[in-house]
Amino acid sequence: MRKYFRGGMAALAGVLVAGSVVLTPAANAAAPAEPDTRALAGALATQEVAWEECTFPGVAEETVAQFKTVKGLACATVQVPRDWHDPADGNTIGIRVSKTQTAYKGTGRQGIALVNPGGPGGSGLPWGAAMALRAPVLASQYDFIGFDPRGVGLSTPLMCSYTVPNSTDAHVLNKAKVDGCLANPLTRFITTEQTAYDMDFIRVLLGEKKTSYIGYSYGTWLGTWYASTFPSKVHRMLLDSAVDASQPTLEKTWDLQPRTRDRQFQEALLPYLARHDDEFAQGTDPMEIRRRWEQAGGTREFIGQLFVAWFVIPAMYDTTQYDVAAAAVAAVIDSGSGTGTNSVRVEQIVSKMLTYPGLTAENKAVIAKGKQNALAAIAKKERVAVKSTTAAAEVEEWDATFEAIRCQDGQWNQNLHYWNYWLADLTVNAPFIAPFMDTPLCAYWPATNSMPKADKKTFPKLLVAQSELDAATAYEGGLATAEKLPGAKMISVDNEGSHGLFPYNTDCVDDPITFYFQTGATPRKQFTGCQAVPLPGETETFEVGGKLAGGKVKIKMITPAVKKANKIVKDLLSGAATAAADESGMPANL
Repeated sequence: MRKYFRGGMAALAGVLVAGSVVLTPAANAAAPAEPDTRALAGALATQEVAWEECTFPGVAEETVAQFKTVKGLACATVQVPRDWHDPADGNTIGIRVSKTQTAYKGTGRQGIALVNPGGPGGSGLPWGAAMALRAPVLASQYDFIGFDPRGVGLSTPLMCSYTVPNSTDAHVLNKAKVDGCLANPLTRFITTEQTAYDMDFIRVLLGEKKTSYIGYSYGTWLGTWYASTFPSKVHRMLLDSAVDASQPTLEKTWDLQPRTRDRQFQEALLPYLARHDDEFAQGTDPMEIRRRWEQAGGTREFIGQLFVAWFVIPAMYDTTQYDVAAAAVAAVIDSGSGTGTNSVRVEQIVSKMLTYPGLTAENKAVIAKGKQNALAAIAKKERVAVKSTTAAAEVEEWDATFEAIRCQDGQWNQNLHYWNYWLADLTVNAPFIAPFMDTPLCAYWPATNSMPKADKKTFPKLLVAQSELDAATAYEGGLATAEKLPGAKMISVDNEGSHGLFPYNTDCVDDPITFYFQTGATPRKQFTGCQAVPLPGETETFEVGGKLAGGKVKIKMITPAVKKANKIVKDLLSGAATAAADESGMPANL
């Protein structure tokens, strides 16, 4: 994430009971009823919460030390029903929660604000303390709450296992993996819907009438689900780097993702590399740099994939790392075909990266970490290659939370012919990222959930923040969300690619968000347009992608520059195919 690393309900005379689901009528009689998580939870609503010192597995020691300076930081595991639709079955799971106590007491305090960093499957436990440090003005009025959603981190995990079939067919392997996970009785309860109920129950246990929320990435989908289910319980809500919540599933968001990564690579990173020819010596023409990148193998070669995975894509999430990404692209180009094993080539290319001038000590630390990740990926690939020669019937275990959530939050297309066409289309229209893509497990995964529709009469006012070239959640998806959700207002950041904006440290972006959390007032216009901050080593912001007009960015998924770059790849592949045909004496279409 950028710059980090990078109205109440009426009194009730009673409750309505529908089967095992307890509902409370909303203040507006015409509005849909809201679930009452206090009543649903039964005796769990009176559980004693044992707060203790927090631990944050996987977080650097120096960062944990910073977190522990936050006033009132404490953690606890609370028990929630495994199934909020049948809480009386007696099955429970644990949700790990962190709280802070930074808000000033008295009339200035606005309550709690839950935070989710995305994923699905991202650990949100550290994010209560993190937001208190990142947004100290808001921390004076809100106690930020972090939590690991069900299936994640220190909450009850979802681990699935399957017997590896004696087949190399990807469809057979995928189906076995999904079937194995569906056999786990916990799997069907690891969904956004169930987590939304957990969030509301956290509010209940903390004794709050309402909750505020900041969600990043997938966290915007979770926030939308919560606001649609519990609209009267929302105080303030920011959806930062939004998925396309206008759709009934997450499929569209992931369909856009490979194309947005191609777009940011061509529209922003390569022009940045071209502007710094004095540093990277790759010339001043972004298209010629693309040609040389593809001639060096690009992402069609395993080495190129490694350096994109561990140096380029992270910079697409946090553009303060563009200098590292540029160094990676330049070093891969300069290394050419190279010699030696994959591990040797990684050492050679990283050594070349470190020769480029201008890299800071922080950059070099990022490069060192990326190198470790690349070498680990090579070791894993070699282990898999060895295992593939052994007998099948081996049982493998995997963390299934990411797939369970995105696949069960609405039915994805299950026509395998469609996915074959989808992959073929990516090789033409998103060739930079296409080699990373495969048929998603969601193509084999049945789903019955669907997000409740946002009611225009009760849906809370909220904000959406989106960068133009976000490579994880496309601008087009965020725009669709802002236009679909009743009363939503959007802040667009032109010429920016980072994923996760607030706090962005510019008045244009941060002031309306802060003012909204302080007062509830949203910008007068539906769309507010802001300018990006300069990229590393630059003192001005350069125009990329589309144009900002009326607060919205007018951008196309496949721009002329991307079309031209895609043709470069197509011509290179056609040339290689023709050469192979000439050498073999066989027609190229065979």
